[in-house]
Amino acid sequence: MPEKIIRDPVHDVIAFHLERPRDATLFRLINTAEIQRLRRIRQLGMASLVYPGADHSRYSHSLGVMETARQMLEHLGQSIRIDEADATACLAAALLHDLGHGPLSHVFEDVSGISHEKLTVLMIQDPASDVHRVLAENNSDLPNRVARLLQSPDARNFYNDILSSQLDADRCDYLLRDNLMTGSKYGGFDLRWLLHALTVDQTSSRLAVANKGVSAVEAYLQSRYHMYRNVYFHKVVRTAEGMLKLALRRARRLANEGRLPFPGSRDGAFKALVGGKLTVHEFTELDDVSLLYCLKLWTNSDDPVLARLCRGLLQRQLYKTIDLSAPENPADVRQLVAAASAAVTAAGGDPDYDLFYDEPGNTPYEIYDGQSTTTDILVQDSHGRLASFAAISPLTQVLSRQLMFRRLHVSPEYRSTVESAVKTATNS
Repeated sequence: MPEKIIRDPVHDVIAFHLERPRDATLFRLINTAEIQRLRRIRQLGMASLVYPGADHSRYSHSLGVMETARQMLEHLGQSIRIDEADATACLAAALLHDLGHGPLSHVFEDVSGISHEKLTVLMIQDPASDVHRVLAENNSDLPNRVARLLQSPDARNFYNDILSSQLDADRCDYLLRDNLMTGSKYGGFDLRWLLHALTVDQTSSRLAVANKGVSAVEAYLQSRYHMYRNVYFHKVVRTAEGMLKLALRRARRLANEGRLPFPGSRDGAFKALVGGKLTVHEFTELDDVSLLYCLKLWTNSDDPVLARLCRGLLQRQLYKTIDLSAPENPADVRQLVAAASAAVTAAGGDPDYDLFYDEPGNTPYEIYDGQSTTTDILVQDSHGRLASFAAISPLTQVLSRQLMFRRLHVSPEYRSTVESAVKTATNS
């Protein structure tokens, strides 16, 4: 049987030996319609408006997560027994974990209310999907095993940790991939050494890191901090995502009123906008191409609000940002937002569409408190004793603080008006 090779910018060679049942199943999954759809979903949504190289897809990321998970299992297999069926389910889950993502990353999900995690599980379990058929042909119970792995279990093991934890294959790949494709130089870390330091605690069956990997984990957590600060929460990226949300919400309102010129009521984009239930085939047809085509047509809409928002997105005529991070009291921030809204209204604008407030936040390392669903990063010393990463690394005292921005985004014609209103409210 031939060997199939995929060249990847992050992992270089991703190989599939088709004489091996596991590799044959994974390669067949890659060629399903549902996975191929991810070629047409941008990994970083609107980020290419800031970083022109950030046009990589969720398809390439999904391959990367699978390959990272495979490298984790191969290393762990040198010291513990890896069950073939469990490994197949884990790698299939890694490959399929983003199957339910809608167009332009998380934005469409926020507006439509469709959870990509839930939709991923539904598609895997749906007999009408190609991925279900391929999984079931390997083993009739494999679709259910993969679905269970993608859901958060009460009793975790290292397979669950590889798929979803504070040190999982997903985060390892997207940090390196997004760093490379944006050219940001903020998100690099030593994945090879990090993988080499992984181990499994025999008592709990949980993924852990040997002491020699502490510095690699620190670099990994710092990369999360820098990527969120400089890429994912970049003010222009957040502006574009916010404008897209406004455009989609306006389109949904017009659709419910019967005034949206396109798409038609039978189109998947229309059904998703108004909260309809999509079939597997309809969702497979829904991608960035569908949504961008809608935006292009809506630039000629009779509705001036929708047309202006779509033109702004397609021609990069974006809202301006006013930083509100200085006030520490949330009540003061609400007062500033209210003053800005009143100023837009007084100037003849619509604060529902000419202005929006954004408060993105992320915690690079979440300290396990014994009650939340957060999974800790465990460190194992040479005697097999486990400790929380927070007890080992002093950097966690900084990285466990929430990174947050408070910003107003305003249509350019009202920028000076809003700046004056915010300044007056701040000084009052």
